[in-house]
Amino acid sequence: MTVISQPHEYNQHDLFIDLRSVIGHPLFLKVEGLNFAGSVKLKAASGMVAAAEREGRLQPGSVIVESSSGNLGVALSMIAASKGYGFLCVTDPRCNLQTRLLMEALGAEVHVVTEVADPARGLLGARMDYVRARCAADPRYLWLNQYENQNNWQAHYRQTAPAIARQFPELDVLFVGAGTTGTLMGCARWFREHRPSVRIVAVDVVGSVSFGGPASTRMIPGLGMGVRPPLLNESYVDELVMVEEADTVRACHRLARRGFLFGGSTGTVVSGATSWLARHEENGGRELTAVTIAPDLGERYLDTVYQPNWVQDIYGDDVLRSLDLDAAPATAALPPIPVPRVPIDAAVASNVA
Repeated sequence: MTVISQPHEYNQHDLFIDLRSVIGHPLFLKVEGLNFAGSVKLKAASGMVAAAEREGRLQPGSVIVESSSGNLGVALSMIAASKGYGFLCVTDPRCNLQTRLLMEALGAEVHVVTEVADPARGLLGARMDYVRARCAADPRYLWLNQYENQNNWQAHYRQTAPAIARQFPELDVLFVGAGTTGTLMGCARWFREHRPSVRIVAVDVVGSVSFGGPASTRMIPGLGMGVRPPLLNESYVDELVMVEEADTVRACHRLARRGFLFGGSTGTVVSGATSWLARHEENGGRELTAVTIAPDLGERYLDTVYQPNWVQDIYGDDVLRSLDLDAAPATAALPPIPVPRVPIDAAVASNVA
């Protein structure tokens, strides 16, 4: 029996789904949405808040402020409510209505940025500018800054990667979606140090500039960045797969037709992993052991990814019409981009304390 006193104390770490019957390839999906925050972001949120408390930067009367497209905002709303802090989430119109309402139900203030002063930095840049202005105006406000906070990736170094390694001692390839790259960097660093034979494949969405690609409009929150993630160190990544958002939607609906309702980020990583595995079916006669991570569940996407009118307005009439469950899944994601490895920097590795 599990007994907790605060909501962030519970997290289901070790649930995996075998997706072979859904996508036609061997792939295990690590489910990270089974906690009171509903997403993998609970790990980063807990780590960043705990560090700020240890360092004395969070005290009674403090107000946490963070820029978030949704899931981290929910996690911080929950933690702030349980610990007695205020919380301000700065987001943009891509944040789902249900997510905004959930944060407000937990007592958070939600500010939606709609105007972009610098087109090159987009909505994310506008959000960050607003956060800086609010923090400068009131000393009670503390910006955790998930984009540069080392506790973001360290949470996954300590928890997510070891949990995968325990379940899959013969792991060949790990697919990880790239947002702030906290999950990606934490897992990639752990496996480079402890199991360097595991291939790390980053999955990003077309329109994201994280790995140097051109910026374009993205409608589904979660993965992708409008500015290069400060946490990203490409030397820990072996390959990159870019996924069109239409393929994200198809993957989400394919999973839902089999009873698994997941969020947009999961659709992206499953689509990217499917395309990669289709190109690597031959592995010296041995079947690959592959894992990817589902950051959240799908309830927060019912009015977007799972709403037919929204999907058709954004991506056209053929996106869902072409979804044939009896056929092999489409593998239209862009070809993987190799990322050269460099030796581990011992000084960087020593930062994981």
